[in-house]
Amino acid sequence: MRRTRTIRLRLTLIYGSVFLVSSAALLTVGFLLVRHNLDHRHSFRSEVVGLGSALYRSLFGRPPGPPLPDVRAFQAGYHQAVGAALHRLLLEYAGALVVMTGVSVALGWWMAGRALAPLRAITATAQRVSGENLGERIALQGPDDELKELADTFDGMLARLDSAFSSQKHFVANASHELRTPLAIMRTEIDVALADPDASVGELRAMGEAVRETIDRSESLIASLLLLARSEGVHHREEPVDLAELAGDCITDLHRGAQAAGVEVVTELEPATVRGDSALLERMLANLIENGIRHNHPGGRLSIATQTMDGTVVVRVRNDGAAIDPAEVQSLTEPFRRLSRTIGGFGLGLSIVRSVAEVHGGTIELTAAPQGGLAVCVRMPAVPSAASAHGPRTLTQG
Repeated sequence: MRRTRTIRLRLTLIYGSVFLVSSAALLTVGFLLVRHNLDHRHSFRSEVVGLGSALYRSLFGRPPGPPLPDVRAFQAGYHQAVGAALHRLLLEYAGALVVMTGVSVALGWWMAGRALAPLRAITATAQRVSGENLGERIALQGPDDELKELADTFDGMLARLDSAFSSQKHFVANASHELRTPLAIMRTEIDVALADPDASVGELRAMGEAVRETIDRSESLIASLLLLARSEGVHHREEPVDLAELAGDCITDLHRGAQAAGVEVVTELEPATVRGDSALLERMLANLIENGIRHNHPGGRLSIATQTMDGTVVVRVRNDGAAIDPAEVQSLTEPFRRLSRTIGGFGLGLSIVRSVAEVHGGTIELTAAPQGGLAVCVRMPAVPSAASAHGPRTLTQG
């Protein structure tokens, strides 16, 4: 509030100063014009008297006599009246200037208060907002000026913060649950082993292997959480990256997994160059391919295609598998959202894909195929690539 009053006082002083200077200049010009006109009349009268004297001299051969007393008295009275009128006019102008300056200052204070009322509303809302009431909005009504634009921007920021806080709370709750499960498993295995004083070496080894497997799963979960947090950042190392080459490398790395699962991998990779972080983009493609293999069935098919069209890079990944309810498809990009807990994974794969795509200015679209399986389409802004001269790369792996 103190800042608002300071701005209000400053605007009032500026308005009053401008009015004072402009009014003083206007009244000064008016006073000078009045005095000039009066002096011009006196000068004209003197010229008429001089012209009359010259005419008298030419007619009678001698100068006229001295002015009559009444003429001299008239001239003196005229000068005195003009001086008094100018002095009175000057006082009246000064009084009017003082009064109107006061009125303008009061009017400026009122106008500044009206103009800054939206700013006070914005400040009051900003002071009330906290993590518990992020749903509050300014909702400023009025003309589309700078203050309304500021209020709308602030409302948009609150909406984004509200969404981010809600997502964070949901994420932390799910992450806590996912991390609590492996800890409970390890505690149970250790407690069972310690409760049996006659436990054999084989039983202890089995306990150690179970704990080791749980630790590996926990490390994988933590790594996925860190990758998701990193992908949601803003600043990354940007460089031209060909998604077709990255997809080919990922397919090569995951070839054994596809063979073990009995999944046929078919690709059609055209040059698709974007600008971004190559490590994050590689993880995005790897997650898409891993999900396509994991959520497939023996003898199923996984198709991967990349292309560039109309300045947009498009990545399409489609797999066979169980039928998915179309109403649940869009929720699969939420953290820890899984259709079945019998299949491995933490439900972070598509969340990472969405986060990486969005941080690179892209979008992700999920579609459930009627005959089963899932189709994922990622679109991102393209950059010119020298590799566009090469033809599409087609590869089939069984």
